[in-house]
Amino acid sequence: MARKERKGKEREKEREERRDEFEERVVHLARTAKVVKGGRRFAFRAVVVVGDKQGRVGIGIGKAREVPDAIRKASDRAKKHLITVPRLNGTIPHTVQARFGAGEVLLKPASPGTGVIAGGGVRAVVEAAGISDILSKSLGSSNILNVVQATFAALQELQDYRQTAVQRGVDPKHLAPFWHKEESYG
Repeated sequence: MARKERKGKEREKEREERRDEFEERVVHLARTAKVVKGGRRFAFRAVVVVGDKQGRVGIGIGKAREVPDAIRKASDRAKKHLITVPRLNGTIPHTVQARFGAGEVLLKPASPGTGVIAGGGVRAVVEAAGISDILSKSLGSSNILNVVQATFAALQELQDYRQTAVQRGVDPKHLAPFWHKEESYG
């Protein structure tokens, strides 16, 4: 019996450590209503962005009758669907544009010191990924759910120039961005 209790405590510590390594940000909370015979039933939808500011980021959507449950569900889903984002000196390696539903997002690399030039949904995803300098523009719908998912899709499309160079069998300095060549190859 004592062994089972010890294992339970160890698992709890591991869960707490995993919770601490990620920063959670609730991007959007929406109240929905379902009309039934006795009146309206309210529920909540939460959109949560989770990231470690070291290049890993995930988004999750949770629905529940209570706000804390919706946030917890969204956070758990975000942690299950983490991606690794290639970064280059605090920015992204190349320009990328992605679409989700009617939401469309354009992300461009920026020089050091620019900061995050982005709106609410895009800013949350980009900052959670640990990108400190970026330019962005939301081109389609302003629906925050679609904008967040379009940003996530754009980050998934990013490729590191070193891996692309290996796949093509070329020298990496030929594929490096012009602003990165100067710093690393002179």
